[in-house]
Amino acid sequence: MTPEEAGRYAESLPQVKRKGTESRPAWYVNNRLVVRLLDPNTLVIRVPLSKRESLLETYPDSFGVPPRMEAHHKVEAYLDRAQPRAVRTAIDLAWEMQRR
Repeated sequence: MTPEEAGRYAESLPQVKRKGTESRPAWYVNNRLVVRLLDPNTLVIRVPLSKRESLLETYPDSFGVPPRMEAHHKVEAYLDRAQPRAVRTAIDLAWEMQRR
């Protein structure tokens, strides 16, 4: 999956708007972060802590949680090896959590 494909998917969800910069776009619903491009190969995706472990177990090659994110509702998606379905699932979880 490319950053552009992830962005298009995020924007396909109701009320999601692109913000950020050209080099570091981010997608928000109700001004709450859903997903942000960290670098050309990595997305930061908000996910509920209650769903994060399951996501990591189901897609171990797609996601990681660096130490700086352990206390936060976030995962990193590694686009060079992430399954597109995994990224879409994480974006869906983020959208569900943030649209409330």
